[in-house]
Amino acid sequence: MGRVHGVPIRPIARASLRADCGACAGLCCVALTLAKSADFALDKPAGEPCPHLGTDFRCAIHPHLVDRGFPGCVAYDCFGAGQQAVRTTGIRDWRADPDARAALFATFGVLETLGELLWYLAEAHDLTAGHPLHGEVGAAWDATLRLAAATPPTTSAADVATHRATVATHRATVATLLGRVSESVRVPARSRTPRRAGPRADLIGADLRRADLRGADLRGALLLGADLRGADLASADLLGADLRAARLAGADLSRALFLSRRQVSAARGDGTTRLPPWLEHPGHWR
Repeated sequence: MGRVHGVPIRPIARASLRADCGACAGLCCVALTLAKSADFALDKPAGEPCPHLGTDFRCAIHPHLVDRGFPGCVAYDCFGAGQQAVRTTGIRDWRADPDARAALFATFGVLETLGELLWYLAEAHDLTAGHPLHGEVGAAWDATLRLAAATPPTTSAADVATHRATVATHRATVATLLGRVSESVRVPARSRTPRRAGPRADLIGADLRRADLRGADLRGALLLGADLRGADLASADLLGADLRAARLAGADLSRALFLSRRQVSAARGDGTTRLPPWLEHPGHWR
């Protein structure tokens, strides 16, 4: 179990980076832009509340999101940024304080980015135990926490914008570090991995049934609608891979690298899909 300053990282990350909608204010339903597509049934600009957002900041059609054409909402995960933004700014009702809306929504975006980085760094820290990169990952974890703690309250949208630029630079640095971690821990099954499988590969709708993808670098790969039934993705790097509507029945992702709840929720699996122990099977899979 990886530790920073004697504290286990993974349990902290998994608990603190889980969305708590009851402590939020429906921020994802208003701060984000929706584009009418297979993921969303309507167009909505950032800052405008979704028409299905209730006065209690809850989704009025939540049990029927997929049927009503909003699978993108089901797959969305803010990494706990919603409740953290409310706690950081002290604003519970953005409707009652329109002057603070822009800064609140900007704070939400910053904390979402940092939450996603912490999610990946927690895994990287455990993966590199005993490796020279272990200290660098721990330092990146600490720096990310400091940036989250330094996120301004809501007094100035300009302050948040400046902080957001700093976060963007940090994100690029962490992305490079995660790539080095991936290279250090993956053991590619080079002779068996499909030749077209690689970083940012276009695998939309690809037939990868029972494919041996162990150790494959699939960072940023387009796997929309790909058939991965029965595939082995042990140690495959899935950072940023698009798994929307990918078929995962019988697939083994239990040891895949950098897999997120967003990716899992956007895919189509079932009870035979093997996931890492910190990711549950989405309810809509059943």
